[in-house]
Amino acid sequence: MRDLKHLGYFEDLLQTANNELIAQAKEEGKVCAAFLCENIPEPLLNLGNAFGIRLFAPNTGSMDIATYYMTSFLCETSRALLERAIEGGYNFADCLITPDGCTMMNRCGENMELLHTMDGGDSKFFYEYMEIPLKADDNGVELMKLQCQNHILTPLAENYGIDTSDAAIRAAVKEHNEICEIIQAIGQFRKDDKPRITAYEFHVLTLATYVAPKYLIVDKLRETLEEIKTRQPDDRPYRARLALVGSEIDDSGVIKLIEDCGAYVCVDRYCFGSFPGRVPIELNDEEDAFTQVCRHYVYMGQCPRTMNMEKVYGRKAYVNDLCKEYRADGVIYQQIKFCDPWAY
Repeated sequence: MRDLKHLGYFEDLLQTANNELIAQAKEEGKVCAAFLCENIPEPLLNLGNAFGIRLFAPNTGSMDIATYYMTSFLCETSRALLERAIEGGYNFADCLITPDGCTMMNRCGENMELLHTMDGGDSKFFYEYMEIPLKADDNGVELMKLQCQNHILTPLAENYGIDTSDAAIRAAVKEHNEICEIIQAIGQFRKDDKPRITAYEFHVLTLATYVAPKYLIVDKLRETLEEIKTRQPDDRPYRARLALVGSEIDDSGVIKLIEDCGAYVCVDRYCFGSFPGRVPIELNDEEDAFTQVCRHYVYMGQCPRTMNMEKVYGRKAYVNDLCKEYRADGVIYQQIKFCDPWAY
């Protein structure tokens, strides 16, 4: 197939955590709210003058220093993040919000704070740790609201004067939903017998929406969607259509490796993928936007941390439904070594 016009641009954004769009947003005077886990309601980090950035550690080499602080029994993702923080790779952040989606990410954030890897003596910089509900029910929604109020909205307002009103939340959700709708529309082409987008390309586009300011990439995403609509697919069929399910997959080379074997990743369900992270948030006018956003993340989330039986069985049903919708022939379950939640 003809190369996508902006693919190289999006690939370049994934080569470093401190990419050019983050630098541009910072030069514009915006506040960078960094986060580590998909359980954090992303629109709440994109309020007013703030923009949310998911921290990741591309092109990681040695993790010796992080392993010294965290031991080799914690997952590579948490150690890679700490290593990059110690190297100064996240000095663009104005705050760090970490949930206890897993203990390892919490330990990662705590070490970042104890070692002063990111604050640089800035009195406004804050580290916050959220408790994520273990059950998807009304009590879980109330807990999520309390945690988001205490650890996201209040600190952003008090330290940086960020507007956390209902109107600001609705505006952030509107921006969030446009990104989601574009990614979902592109993902629909994966259902075709001869897809007009490769799984590698889709992974690059989706991951870029988490690690760059949304308002700076939306135009190129729109243009890419229009380009794909008229793109001529390759004639060669794939030998198998696969669903890829698991936790963080930040290396697009993994997807490329699967494709080089003749298979096609026709649908994804992993942290910071298109499902469920790029499913639009539905809002109504009868209830405050804050409650609706928190409810969406509690009930839509597919993290193994949520342990009520409806969710335990629901996660399997969710994958099964995606496989049917996208006509997958099989499922690859991916697990990062020493990942406690996904060990279940």
